[in-house]
This record gives sequence, C-alpha cells and structure tokens, in this order.
Amino acid sequence: MEYFKLKENGTDVKHEIIGGITTFLTMAYIIAVNANILGDAGVGMPAAAVVTVTCLTAAFATIFMGLYANLPFALAPGMGLNAFFAYTVVIGMKVPWQVALAAVFVEGIIFIILSLTNVREAVVNAIPTTLKYAVTAGIGLFIAFIGFVDAGIVVTHEATKVAMGNFTNPTVIITLTGVIIIVVLSKKNIKGAILWGIVASTILSWLLAVISPEIAATYRIGTPQGIFKFESITPIAGKLDFSYLADPARVWSFITIVLVFLFVDFFDTVGTLVGVASKVGMVDENGKVKNAGRALLVDAVGTTVGAFLGTSTVTTYVESSAGVAEGARTGLASVVTGILFLIAMFFSPLFIAIPACATAPALIVVGFFMMENIVKIDFSDFTEGVPAFLTIALMPLTYSIGDGLTIGILSYAVLNLVNNIFTKDPSKKKNVSFIIYILAVLFIIKLIVTGSK
Repeated sequence: MEYFKLKENGTDVKHEIIGGITTFLTMAYIIAVNANILGDAGVGMPAAAVVTVTCLTAAFATIFMGLYANLPFALAPGMGLNAFFAYTVVIGMKVPWQVALAAVFVEGIIFIILSLTNVREAVVNAIPTTLKYAVTAGIGLFIAFIGFVDAGIVVTHEATKVAMGNFTNPTVIITLTGVIIIVVLSKKNIKGAILWGIVASTILSWLLAVISPEIAATYRIGTPQGIFKFESITPIAGKLDFSYLADPARVWSFITIVLVFLFVDFFDTVGTLVGVASKVGMVDENGKVKNAGRALLVDAVGTTVGAFLGTSTVTTYVESSAGVAEGARTGLASVVTGILFLIAMFFSPLFIAIPACATAPALIVVGFFMMENIVKIDFSDFTEGVPAFLTIALMPLTYSIGDGLTIGILSYAVLNLVNNIFTKDPSKKKNVSFIIYILAVLFIIKLIVTGSK
C-alpha cells in the first residue's frame, strides 16, 4: 500500500475501501442508464453488450486513474454525452452508430494529444466561463427532458408538438416514485440515493410484470431472464467506421460531431477535477489540481479505449465526491470502485431488464444536479446572459447538444464583437479570444452549408 502513499495523504485502507464502495454505489446507475440509451431501438446497439462494455470501460479507466494518477476519481461513459451520441448523432442525424463510435475514438486521440501538451490550458482559457456553465446546465435540461419522455410525463402532440402525459399510466407513477425516493434519500444524505431510486422503481416495474403481464408488455416492461450471465462485447467491439472521412459530403458532419464530443468531454472533466479536488484540499496555492495532467490523460485514454470497445465518451464522474466525502484520498479508492464494476459485468440479465421508466428518475435528478452552476451566470450582462440562455434553451428544444453549443458560441462572438465596436468606454469592452471568433466563422459556414440542403 506504500504505492498509494496513504499516510502522506492522511488516510488508511479502511477509508479508501469505504470511499471506493461509496463512489460505486452513487454512480452504478450508469450501467442501466447507458444500456437503455445506447440500446434504444433507434440506435441499434444491443443493450446486453452495452452493459458489459459500460462495466469494462468504467473498470479500466477508473483503475487506470487509481494506479497512474493516484486520485480517488472514477470514470465511466458520460451522462449527456451518451444522450448526444444516441439521440442527436445516431437518431437525429441518422449517422450509423459505428460512425459515431469512430468520432468518439478520434476525439479521444485528439484529447490525448491535448493532454500531452499545453494546448489544453489555451483552450480552457479561450472558452468563456459563462458558456462552460451554460453547457453543463443545457445538458442537464436535455437529459432531464429525455427522462420525462421515457417516463411518459412528456408526450408528443399534433398541435403543440409536446404535451403533458397521462399521470395514471404506470410508467409515470413508477418514475415519480423513483424521483421522490431519490430526493428524500439525498436530503437525508444517504449514499447511493440515485441507485436506490432506480432499484425501487425497477422492483415496482417487475411487480407490475408479474401481476399484470399484458399491461406491462404494453409499456415494454418485463422480468429478468436470469441473474448471472456474461454478455459478449463482440457485436459492438472494434466496429469503428471511418467512411465519413473519405466522403466530402459527410466529412464536415463528422468533424462537427468530433468537436462537440471533444468540447463537452474536455470541460466536463476539467470542471469535475477542480470541483471535487477543491473540496478536499487537492488544489495548490496556484489553483492547480494535484496530478491534473495525469488525470486528463487517463480520461482521454479511457475515451479512446471505450470507443474501441463500443461505448460513448468516457468522462470523470462528479459522483466521485461522494467517495471523497467518506474519506477517500488516493487511487486505492479508485481501484476498489473499478473492481466493483468488473464484478457487475456478470449480472447483465438484471441490468437489461431495468426498463426506461426506472432509469428515468436518474436522468431527471442528474439533470437537476447539472443545473446547479446556472446561478453563477451573470444574466444582467446581455453579452454574457443571452448566449448562455440560448445555449441552455436550445439544447433540449432542438434535441441537440451540438446545435445549442453552436448558437451559444456564435451569439457570444457576435454580441461581444458588436459591443466592443460601439462601446467607447474601454472598461466595458470584453477581451474575447480569437479562438472564439474562429469557431464562430466555422459555425456560420456550417449553418449556411446545412441550411442550403
């Protein structure tokens, strides 16, 4: 245990094990949620294989984090990023999931390069803090909206496009029960609140399937077909398709997808590292996070490996803060969390049988958590507030994280350019990075090209 320097970090084996278990319990919901999202009929990826890949990828990346960076941070396919992968890229843009995985793989390679150079600092400094907060909040609304749809709380309507669902439907009742349970347990500071909410909702779903099979079948609810089973990853592993890069008509779409994956993953990881580390004194007097470079590299490698195995972008989980709160201070806790993910691989029948209405509470509550930093946005300053608002609003309304981000950056560049031209007071002019203006020009070209089709 000397490798992890437990004494130097003011911890011991007991606290590290407890912290590792706590982190796993708070983020284990991703196993079922990721399988439901990537296993959606419109995506076409087999849910059983996704369960195994989710566990395998999370285990690899988290153990790597523990051994290489010696930090108590866990990783797994990211919430929001998996939704962008499934609903925006595959279903919305009609891009085959094999091509989408190739985009994630390329993003991971770029992220590795950025993590090995000083470019990441330049990019971080270029993107306005306002938009970083807005992206997180927008993704929160987006995945919450998906949860509402999965539950049947929000349904399609011919006149208004969307409308309130029927609250007597079993899926709505099950989801609302799960949300209440998660909120109550979170209020009481009980670890793994989201996981327990999913478990309770799942049990209710399975009871419905036993009591009334016909009603349950209508809502695609069924009981597990076994308990122990290891599902092969063969159907999705190594299926990367780079054909879009050779097609002039599709190469821009591919590049756009890669950039959005890169942007969201990059800043989500940086935000998580800084947020969790600052709570436990892992940030030095210069504001630098302990072993941040190594942590970013682990995240990048995890994304690349995950894409090859068959899942969406891997990112560092803010739920790691739960383990840190229990005393975890070193990579030993991450190793424990990773081992638990490996064990979970052999319970795929249970995870596959968890219906969408049972994971919907997790999507809704996580969406709520992601809205937390919206209060840090200065909405009184229109050059800051308007781009943030457009980013947040358009992500769920266009059903696209990429479109919301595009309009957000574009509006930020335009509004601040106009402000700087017509404002005579130097103190009121904004210092906008040239990188933002370059992105704005690229986005204008993209909108013109896509709009002409």
